[in-house]
Parts: sequence; structure tokens; C-alpha cells
Amino acid sequence: MSAPHVEILADRPALGRAAATHVVGQLEKILARPTRARVVFACAPSQDEFLENFVAQSRGRLDWSRITVFHMDEYVGISATHPASFRHYLQTHLLALVTPREFHPLGGDAPDAAAECRRYSALLDAAPIDLICLGIGENGHLAFNDPPVANFDDPVSVKIVELDHTCRQQQVNDGCFPALTAVPTHALSLTIPVFRRARALSVVVPGPRKAAAVRATLGDPIATACPATILRTHAQATLFLDRASAALIA
Repeated sequence: MSAPHVEILADRPALGRAAATHVVGQLEKILARPTRARVVFACAPSQDEFLENFVAQSRGRLDWSRITVFHMDEYVGISATHPASFRHYLQTHLLALVTPREFHPLGGDAPDAAAECRRYSALLDAAPIDLICLGIGENGHLAFNDPPVANFDDPVSVKIVELDHTCRQQQVNDGCFPALTAVPTHALSLTIPVFRRARALSVVVPGPRKAAAVRATLGDPIATACPATILRTHAQATLFLDRASAALIA
């Protein structure tokens, strides 16, 4: 298959600039029509360089009053002010710097997690998602769809998931938690069909710890053993790598 389109940049700063240029260009095309844009953002240290450049490049080019923002996951039981919360990450790296039309937070600390999944699913399903800016986990996950819980044909758009060991260890590796025992065991996550239905995907995957996942994404059978292999079925997916994350592919 030809998808996804792959761009390999020299390093993380160059990757961040290239991905930002791509995403700003995609949003300019969407907003050139008399419509609004609905965009989902990943929240992780792997996205730092992309978001920094995206905010800078968007100034004067994007009408944020026509952009609605979502994010893709949140830990169960963690508040929006917790340093490792994905709502906190997005507030720091994006929402404090731009003013979108709307931001829809996913409440991992909602008193009824199942009801929160239904609420967020309804928001996502109300209209097409134009663009998802995402990463790939060390175990090949998309959002928190780890191999044991990933379902390419999930009947719901948001669900409660149990995080596998590799996923939880990644949060320690990323510096988000001091030790494995501090990482929550469950999260709320967008499901794989949300990514499949989105009109375009921009996938930012830097660093040597992602090299094995990138190799699997591009070369392994399309299966939930590596959830990111499903990206090969999306005609409008672009994968941004640096030399370190691309080290194991031909």
C-alpha cells in the first residue's frame, strides 16, 4: 500500500517544523471553504516541537475562531491540573497560546467514566473530524489503544481502557511520572474507528524509542498486534519521522 506518505527529517526540530507546515497548510485549505474545522490533538512530549512550531506558524494564517479542538485520551482519576494530565499538557502547549472557537476536554476525573465516554463520543460523532494530529506509542498504540484492547471496528468512539505494561513504562520513559507505580492503570481513549474516519491524519513520531514501532507500523501485517499498522489503510495519512525513529526501516 502507498499510505501513509512518509517524510524523514534530520532531527526533532526539523520534524516539528515540517509537520507544523503541513498541518497549517491543511487547515488553511479547510478554512478556505465556508466551513469550520474540527481537529484532534495528541498530548505527549513527542509533540512538543510540532506544537511549538504549529502555534508560531499559525499566527496570522489561521482563523482560530473557526476551529474546534478535541484531544484523544485522559487518565482515569486525574484532574485537569495534574502535571501529567493531557488537558494540562494541551493547555500549556496550545490553548494558552491560541483561542479556538471551542475546546472540548475529556474528563478523566468525571464521577461517571462510562457516561463521560458517551458524552465525548456524541461530541466527536456530531460532525466529521477534519484532521487528527497524533503520534505512535512504543507498543504501536494510537491514543491509548494498546494491542490488548485495540479494535479496528470498535462500536464506540470513546471507551475506558486498561493500559498495558509497555504503555505505562513509556509514560515513565517520557518523564511524565517518576515511577511505574505512579502511572494510572486505566484511561479514557478515542477508539481506532475515530482515526479511520478522520479526513486526514498527521502523525509525528520522533526519537529512537519509537524506531521499532515505526518499523512494525510500516512493515508488519495490519493487525491489532501493532495498532498503528491501520494507518496504512488511510489515504490521507502523513507520517513524520526523524532519522532516529526511521533507523530500522529501509
